[in-house]
Amino acid sequence: MTADLIDVGPDIAIVGGGACGVMTALRAAQNPDLVVAVFEKSTREGCNAAISSGSLPAGGTRFQRLAGIDDSPQKHAEEILAASGDEEWRPIVEALCAVAPAMVEWIADTGYPIEVGTDMPRAGMSVPRLHTDVGRQGGGRLMRHLRGLLGSYPNVAFVDEAPIVGLVMDAGVVSGVVVNQNGRRQRIGAGAIMLAVDGFANNPALVREYLGDLGNPYYGGVSTSTGDALTWVQRLGGRVRNMGAGLRSGLVVVDHGTRVSPALPFHGAVLVNANGQRFVDEERHGYSAMAGILQGQPGERAAMIFDATALAATRESEMMRECLAARAIREVATLAELAALLRLDVEQAREAVTARPGRRQLRQPFYLAWVTHGLLTTQGGVVIDAQGRVLDSADRPIPHLYAGGGTACGLAGPSSDGYLSGNGLLSAFGLGWIVGNALASGPVGRFAPPVRAADQPRRSATAFSKERHR
Repeated sequence: MTADLIDVGPDIAIVGGGACGVMTALRAAQNPDLVVAVFEKSTREGCNAAISSGSLPAGGTRFQRLAGIDDSPQKHAEEILAASGDEEWRPIVEALCAVAPAMVEWIADTGYPIEVGTDMPRAGMSVPRLHTDVGRQGGGRLMRHLRGLLGSYPNVAFVDEAPIVGLVMDAGVVSGVVVNQNGRRQRIGAGAIMLAVDGFANNPALVREYLGDLGNPYYGGVSTSTGDALTWVQRLGGRVRNMGAGLRSGLVVVDHGTRVSPALPFHGAVLVNANGQRFVDEERHGYSAMAGILQGQPGERAAMIFDATALAATRESEMMRECLAARAIREVATLAELAALLRLDVEQAREAVTARPGRRQLRQPFYLAWVTHGLLTTQGGVVIDAQGRVLDSADRPIPHLYAGGGTACGLAGPSSDGYLSGNGLLSAFGLGWIVGNALASGPVGRFAPPVRAADQPRRSATAFSKERHR
C-alpha cells in the first residue's frame, strides 16, 4: 500500500494517546503558537495507564508535607536505583524524579482530586510516595480527566482510530509519520515526533524472543501493546536495552484475572503454596518480583490469606473492589475450614498463618484468594537521554525524534524484579512532561512539504483534525 503525501501537518506529531502522549500534548499545547496532533491507535482498546491503579509516585510534594512525610526527589531516585541496580539509567531516573512533584501538583491544580496514599505501603519505598485520586477509582478516571482537559486546547487535535505505521524520512532526517486511516496510508509531516506507544507485551514473537523465561503468564495488559515503534527506531540506528524486563504481577487471582492489593502483606497477609508451605517474606518483595517467586511454586500459584482487618484496610482500592465484585475472594470462617482448604491438619494451618516476628497476627475469620503470576507490560525499550531524545548507536540524538511511555526503556533495570510500584506511570507521565515542556519552550521546525506554497495560510488544529476525518 502506498502512502500519499499531503500538504498539511502539525508542528508536533505524537504517536499514542495514552499517559505519555496526552501529557506531552498538554504541556506542548501551553505554547498557543504550536499545532499539536495526537494519533491514537484505538481508544476503544484502551491504554495501560487506564487499566492501572493510576498511582503517581513523587517525592517532596505539598501533599506529603501536609501529611508530615519527609521525602525528596533525590531519595525517590535513590530508592528506584537501589531496586533496579541500573546506574547507567541514573540521569533519566533523576530527571523523572526531579519533575514528579511539580507534575503531580499541576495535575491536582487542573481539578483532579489527589491525595497521598498513606494507606498504600509498597516494597522498596521508605515512605508513602504514591499519589492517588480521592476515592481510589484508578487510572481510568485519571485518563478521562486528562483527555478531557486536552480537548479544551484549540491548538490540539486528538485523532482516534489512526494507527501510525511508520516514520517519514526526508534526506535521511525524520520529518513525519505515516498514518493508516480510512482505508489508506498518508504521510503527515511534523517538526517533531514523540513516540509514546505502549510496550510489546502483546506481541507474542517479541515476548518469546526477549521474555521467554516468563513461561506462560496471564496477560493483563491491553491489546494494542505490540511494540511497533521499536522496529522503526532500530531501522534508524537506534538501540534498545533491558528487553528482558517486564512489569509482572504476582497478585493475579486464578480464574478471575483480577488482582489483589499490594498493600495486603503490610496488613498481615501471608502466602501459602499448594503444599501448605510459607515460602517468602511477603513484605520484602514488590508485586513484580513476586511473580517470579510464584512461578517457581507448585502449580505456579499460592493462597493469599488475610483477615477482616486487612480487608478493611484495602477494600476501597480499585483492585479489591474488582476482586469483591467478581467474587474472587473466599471467606473462610475458621482455622479448621482453612486447614481443609489447604489440605493440612489444623496445627499445620496454624503454623502457616503464624506471623513473622514483629508482624501483625491474622485472626479468623479469614479470606483467601489463589494468586498466580501475570505480565502487565514490558520495561525494555528504546535508549533515550534525560531530555527524552532518541539516541543512535553512537549515543547521538536522532534529530526531531523523542520517545517515552512503553516505547522508551523503563526504570526496572535488566530484571523484572527491579520494578517498583508506580514506575510505569512515573516514566510515562514524566517523559511526557519533560518533552512537552521542551517543545513548548524551544524552536520546533514546522514541516513545510514541497507541495505547499510559501504564502499558504497556516492550518489550525481544528482544520487539521477535519482534514484527517474526511
